[in-house]
Amino acid sequence: MKILAIGDPHGNLSKLKRIPIKGVDLILLTGDIGKADLARKISFENVERKKKGLPKKKLTRKEEKAIDNEVMKSSIKILKYLSKFAPVYTIQGNVGLDHSKINKIRKVSLIKNKLRNINAVRIGFLEYFIDTCWIRDFKPFDYRESMKKAKKETDKARRVLKKFKNVDILICHQPPYGILDKVTWKKAPKHYQGKHAGSKVILDYIKKTQPKYVFCGHIHEGKGMKKIGKTEVYNLGIAGYKILKVKK
Repeated sequence: MKILAIGDPHGNLSKLKRIPIKGVDLILLTGDIGKADLARKISFENVERKKKGLPKKKLTRKEEKAIDNEVMKSSIKILKYLSKFAPVYTIQGNVGLDHSKINKIRKVSLIKNKLRNINAVRIGFLEYFIDTCWIRDFKPFDYRESMKKAKKETDKARRVLKKFKNVDILICHQPPYGILDKVTWKKAPKHYQGKHAGSKVILDYIKKTQPKYVFCGHIHEGKGMKKIGKTEVYNLGIAGYKILKVKK
């Protein structure tokens, strides 16, 4: 089976069209399918507001609708293009998607924290979650509330990963902590620079279970491949890709 793994598209259809897709049997995505320029702009504005001691800016209904439209329209366009070539399996990134709308697209599946056996290849799909280590390092608005939420999400992710046994491929959004996850993007807030934005829960899972491959994105400047033991970890960046030929 020929598998194509693609990093966060972020609405970049022109980049996807340069990938040699013909002949693949399966397409895997690491999340963040749609364009999220508006959401990112407001998020970084709030980071600067916090530094100045200002309250967090609340979205207006008009802004919420504009963000949703930007994400969903571009996501659907990307998925309809990719699904012409092969079945597409994706996870939820930190750029939100409407599960019901995505799964209505022919040959497209948005998988939420499940293990799938696809042509005898065991693939674990872990959706994006906020790891408590990120809260401690990056100290977002409403630290206590954010940490409370992160603890719940981190505990859930840990429970999900315990069920992912004998996995050939793990699809996750953020990289494992300390591996291809350093923030160096020039447009990121200054106090983000040089910090690790990966997940310690994912790192622990990889060290203990050693899946053959891990595909992630999220920290786009971390694009590349590194090994953790026998596991090959690929941060595929924005619409980067890796083709695997898997024999079973």
